[in-house]
Order: sequence, then C-alpha cells, then structure tokens
Amino acid sequence: MLGDLLARQAHHLHVPAGQHLFDEGSPCAGFPLLLDGEVRVARGSPGGRSLELYRVGVGELCVASTASLFGQRPLVAHGRTSAPSELVVLSPAAFERCCETPAFRRHVFGIFGDRLADLMTLVEAVAFQRVDQRLAAALLGHGPVRQVTQQALADELGTVREIVSRLLKRFERAGWIRLGRERIELRDAGALRRHAAGEPATPTDTRTDTRPDRRPDTRPDT
Repeated sequence: MLGDLLARQAHHLHVPAGQHLFDEGSPCAGFPLLLDGEVRVARGSPGGRSLELYRVGVGELCVASTASLFGQRPLVAHGRTSAPSELVVLSPAAFERCCETPAFRRHVFGIFGDRLADLMTLVEAVAFQRVDQRLAAALLGHGPVRQVTQQALADELGTVREIVSRLLKRFERAGWIRLGRERIELRDAGALRRHAAGEPATPTDTRTDTRPDRRPDTRPDT
C-alpha cells in the first residue's frame, strides 16, 4: 500500500547544480528525499546576505521542509542544489501517511534531532566566535586544497566577500594558506585549527613576513 501511495504522490526529479528548489515564506510543496547530489539550505536577510544553515546529502533530510510540514507553516529558509542532484519529492499527504509507519517516523525524528544539534552549534559559532575563527574552521576538513570562491565562503559564513577576502590575505601573509583562482591551498592546517579554537598563534604560525606594514592583523572582524 505504501508503494502504491509513493507511486501516485511522489515526483522523481533530476535537477542541475544551482537550481532553486524552495523559497523562504513559501508553503512547503513536499518532502524531499535526496538520492544523489547535495542541497544547500540557507536563510537570507533583507539586505541580501545569507547564512548557510546546513547541507542535505544523500540519506539526510531537510529540517526546514520537515518543520514546515509538521507545523503547517511557511518555509523559514531557501534551498538550492550545490551539485547536480536526483531526488524524490513526497506530497504533503504522502509524507503524512509515511509518518504513520513507525520505522519511517523514527528515521525522520532521529535525523531531525541530529540536525537540530548541528544548528545549535551553528548558532553558538555565530554568536560567540569571530568571523576569522569561523573562516579558519571552514577551510578545514576539505583536504589540502579547497576549490571554492570567496563569495561562496562569504555566503557560507553569513558575511560579505570583502571581509572574507581581507581575512584570507591575512592568513596567506601568516603562511597558513596559499591563494589561487577559486582555490585555497592549506599550508599550515595546525595553525588554522588553533586559530579556529581561539588558541594563540605559535611562533611558526607567523613565520613569513614580519615587516610592520605586512604583519597579520589579529583584530577581530565583525
């Protein structure tokens, strides 16, 4: 019976990277199940800036869509594919019927709880960490080279490109990274990790340029 329901009230979609899937303030059209690719979920400001809340990967769920369907409220974030993606979208009625199945309901609430914990960590970082610390953390965990634009990093951190550009140049002067075209090479991941944690720099963290006009600026950017 559940299979027949999904066949009647689910849509199979293939969408390219950069495709807008849903908007803030709109009713939720359905519950997305990602089969391949990635979806970036963010919240915007009236000034045009956005803060990345999380990314949905294969086997994960979208908290914004889930909360909207459970609460029957408009969406509180917008979603866009960050890679070519394949997904199945359950209609609200199909989602409600699926939640009557204990295994599906446990799965949804389990991942929902994990997502809420991640969002609490993000709130803590935004509230208590400086932008330079958050940028250092954002550069870690992607291997020795991260292929990314400065605008994408600014969107991820909820700030503007000019601040990200200035901080990246500071990190480069300190010898922690090397900048290229849409490419950031990590030269001292340990220094970035210490900076992200708010620990003081060691002598080797500032080993490159010591001229007065080229010293890394350690003042916080907000």
